Amino acid sequence: MRLVAVLGYSARGDAAIHTICGRRLAHAETLADGADAVLLSGEADLMREAWRGPDVELQFDPRARNTAGNAAGVAAAARRLGATEVVLVTSRWHAPRAGLLVRAALRGSGISVTTSSPPGLPGPGLVVRELACFAAAPFQARRLKSG
Repeated sequence: MRLVAVLGYSARGDAAIHTICGRRLAHAETLADGADAVLLSGEADLMREAWRGPDVELQFDPRARNTAGNAAGVAAAARRLGATEVVLVTSRWHAPRAGLLVRAALRGSGISVTTSSPPGLPGPGLVVRELACFAAAPFQARRLKSG
């Protein structure tokens, strides 16, 4: 069972889908053919409205507010759905940390996790922010494993 999980992105309180989130969603639409389900995590309501992909089972996790929350939600959905594979869709600059956290949340489950990213480069501010967030990743991963 293949689950495509799309991580949202917003500037908090966005009334419309953020450009970064839109790129992730469009990329997921190209991967959804042949998937058993697609999970929209984070800005799930905005992504649901914007979904133009194939007719596949859509799952929603609107509670995630950060990458650790995304990881916990993806892991819960993968287990609930009986997934054997998760394709994690996020931006290339975010994929190492997001993949690490999802793998930590799924440790011992036997569910494989790969990442897939749309093309595009981040601005320097996003790179600096991501590097700072990566410093906390080992602590978040430990909490996800025990949670």
